[in-house]
Amino acid sequence: MNVVAIFDIGKTNKKVFLFNENYKIVWEKSINLEETKDEDGFPCEDIELLQKWILERLDEIKNLKEYVLKAVNFSTYGASFVYVDKNGKVLTPLYNYLKDYPEDLKAAFYEKYKGEEKFAVKTASPVLGSLNSGMQLYRLKEQNPEIFEKTSYCLHLPQFLSFLLTNEAYADITSIGCHTNLWNFKKMKYHKWLKQEGIAAKLPPIHFGKDVIKNNDGLAVGIGLHDSSSAIIPYTINFTEPFVLLSTGTWSISLNPFNNKPLTFEELQNDCLCYMQYTEKPVKAARLFAGNEHEVQTKRLAAHFNVALDTYKEVYFDKKIVASLRSLNYQIFYPKKYDFDILKECPFQKRELSYYKDYETAYHQLMLDLVEQQYFSTNLVIHNSPVKKIFVDGGFSKNSIYMNLLAEAFPDVEVYAASMAQASALGAALAIHHNWNPKPIQNDLIDLKFYKH
Repeated sequence: MNVVAIFDIGKTNKKVFLFNENYKIVWEKSINLEETKDEDGFPCEDIELLQKWILERLDEIKNLKEYVLKAVNFSTYGASFVYVDKNGKVLTPLYNYLKDYPEDLKAAFYEKYKGEEKFAVKTASPVLGSLNSGMQLYRLKEQNPEIFEKTSYCLHLPQFLSFLLTNEAYADITSIGCHTNLWNFKKMKYHKWLKQEGIAAKLPPIHFGKDVIKNNDGLAVGIGLHDSSSAIIPYTINFTEPFVLLSTGTWSISLNPFNNKPLTFEELQNDCLCYMQYTEKPVKAARLFAGNEHEVQTKRLAAHFNVALDTYKEVYFDKKIVASLRSLNYQIFYPKKYDFDILKECPFQKRELSYYKDYETAYHQLMLDLVEQQYFSTNLVIHNSPVKKIFVDGGFSKNSIYMNLLAEAFPDVEVYAASMAQASALGAALAIHHNWNPKPIQNDLIDLKFYKH
């Protein structure tokens, strides 16, 4: 059986999948690798351990008698650079994007390049410190000039993993285009600061995500993709009518591939940004820390009502509870004007739990508050674009209260819960489809459940 291997590298879980020609998963393995620490004692990915695990899994796959490995690709978390010298040796730890960024260095950078507002609008990158991976390059150059001198290539993590198998260095637009401070979205090329700082020469040539490199043993190797951009590929392949993908996990990210209006500074301040598709088209996105908020508040609810942490899994949508909560709160349903303040803090944080007669009622109120926040966040990317459908994937897609309230909040749009095994891994497999798979792509890769409002 012909297969493609996809390494899907998250910050916590590292997974590898084999997909057959019908894009069904036929084999998989996963692991949590121990973190290490950088020179400042800050936790970070152990890049040596990761390399070792990938090469071992690849050997294991090649020895499986029932599969013929045709191609390999990678989908990984973003905002992480690997620095290699002319011999391909890794020069530094894989710095963690959650590491604090020196304020003085940040201030000096933005002062030099026309201030935060202008720069953020040009690069479609909110000011995020280390999460802007370009700022990691600037920091290396300023604080560690000797290592910077020795660096031949600065490679985002997916491209480094591809380099590991091919020894060929490339850059990829999905990694460059996600809140990195590297890309000028107006001119659709690198921002000029990279040349001025002498960094541009260390960035390898850009390679198309759909194309592969043949390595020494004839294996087709993709150059890797940023996982958020990879996860949207199955949807853009299956659906041509304008849609928004609401990808839910720790973050709820609303992705609109059909909105190419430039970002405003106000949108950037409200956690709007642009991702790039592997086809080089921008995707307007808005982030909300909703999954994290849900976790915090369900702990609070469990403690107050003295029930198990996962009691919410047994609570189902109840119209009567919603109606009575609305009348008590005088909540006018979803006004058309923007209420940006609600994005800063979930209203539920300030609610007095003794006010609710039972867990079920209080949990419905939490979901009302989260969906109200979600309405404003998702509207940031729907605004002025012809969206007809919202697809929700991830954790909240299985929550009947969330889904029913969301359908109600967007009465002019069809709302669906979408389920698909491993969207970002599947996207990375589909991106290089024509390089390994002779069959046409089927149109039943995604299961949908429609929610009426």
